[in-house]
Amino acid sequence: MSDRADVVIVGGAAVGLSAAHFLARGGFPGRVVVVERDPTYARAATTLSAASIRQQFSTPENIRLSQFGVAFLRGLKARFGADADVGFHECGYLVLAGPEGRDILLDNHRIQRAEGADIALLEPDALARRFPFLSTEGVAGGAFGLSGEGWFDAHLLVALLRRDAKAAGVDLVTGEVTAIERAGGRIEAVRLADGRRIACGVLVNAAGPQAGDVAALAGVALPVEPRKRTVFVVDCRTPVEGLPMLIDLTGVWVRPEGKQFIAGVSPPAEADGRAEAGDFEPDHALFEEIVWPALATRVPAFEAVKPVRAWAGHYDYNTLDQNAVIGPHPEIANLLFANGFSGHGLQQAPAAGRAIAELVTLGRYASLDLSAFSYARIAAGRPLVERQVI
Repeated sequence: MSDRADVVIVGGAAVGLSAAHFLARGGFPGRVVVVERDPTYARAATTLSAASIRQQFSTPENIRLSQFGVAFLRGLKARFGADADVGFHECGYLVLAGPEGRDILLDNHRIQRAEGADIALLEPDALARRFPFLSTEGVAGGAFGLSGEGWFDAHLLVALLRRDAKAAGVDLVTGEVTAIERAGGRIEAVRLADGRRIACGVLVNAAGPQAGDVAALAGVALPVEPRKRTVFVVDCRTPVEGLPMLIDLTGVWVRPEGKQFIAGVSPPAEADGRAEAGDFEPDHALFEEIVWPALATRVPAFEAVKPVRAWAGHYDYNTLDQNAVIGPHPEIANLLFANGFSGHGLQQAPAAGRAIAELVTLGRYASLDLSAFSYARIAAGRPLVERQVI
């Protein structure tokens, strides 16, 4: 069975659906097909993430990507209708630094302020006054997002984008891409596991943690692989009022989730490898050995936390530099990447989707120059260094 589309997007979570949205709503005249292997999103990186958004990066382009994401979330009702709501809690990030990280915090803050990010730099005494639940032991300073940072419901956002895509005429196909037909410098078609063939004018790789595998089907090396991250849900006996998304010196993070809290940390480097396809088992040892001790040290009330449950998800980890890969392949002009966000794909999905739509319709970036994220740096092995990796 053969079919044809002007644009085929592989991956129908936040990034892929954002690209489809901006294509369809931007007046693109051709047929857009989004191929998603699991429309329930039970194991999608998007829906298993902590669903947070920040402007505290050290790379200007990353800040700009997330600034558009903030504007997108604030403008949902104008874009999608009066009932559009994803529960955006604009409560800020609080990033702490010790003496050895203070200079980096200051440098990052200068870049963020130059980009218009509403970030306050706080000394330890100011931190203690503003956040009385916080222990400032070992803290040399902190950066707090006064606005434009927080968290939201990823499930609601995906459902909103998916519903809008259907209404705009995008074809949502359930299936798994198992082969890509390439003729020299051009992608001709994708083949699905059930035997369907979809010829395409443009192929967009928005396959999240599987992006490297999808690229390999076209004979392209893309250093993106799934990495497992565990999120822990805890109760706390003592109320912790006014807690933002807190990033501790240890890398442990915690934020409110309703009346409870969610927390996590990246595994130690020696234990952080490619995740097995079916491995979604939470790593409970991380909580006992790293997360809980760090939480109890930084927020004394968390000495009395009670673990309630946990889940694990995979995200698309760029092994070169933990930054996104966005734009065309230099030798395969109709192959576009929107991959490797390494934990910040959900918050940057709207801007990445808009960028992909501009590349398809105009052949260039119009709103925001994202050439820093091009595949050229991947081919050259030239990392784009981001110093504020969370």
